[in-house]
Amino acid sequence: MQESTTIVATHQDGEHREAYGTAKTENLRDLGLWRILLPLVVIGGCLALLAIPLIFLIPLLIKSFEPTNPANLQGTPLTWLWIVMILLVLVVNAIIIRGFGKIFFTQAGNYR
Repeated sequence: MQESTTIVATHQDGEHREAYGTAKTENLRDLGLWRILLPLVVIGGCLALLAIPLIFLIPLLIKSFEPTNPANLQGTPLTWLWIVMILLVLVVNAIIIRGFGKIFFTQAGNYR
């Protein structure tokens, strides 16, 4: 079995560094701001992923109910198409958002 040795060294500019075995560590002075910003960016992206297609599809669905809609005047209503498209967008986005949740919102302590 190999023993872990601690080596304390002073860098040329007076910075204190320690090496445990072969891994060298430094004090990086992390503010932790990324722990707040990263989830906010991911949540914002997921909301945009849902909202942008629905902003276009819901008005098309509403207009498809009007009797003066050109597709209704031709006798080929497209209401079913917009409903299927909305359901398809919701299912695909749910899968993508679930994947983002597993990637970005799991604890780093799970790694061994």
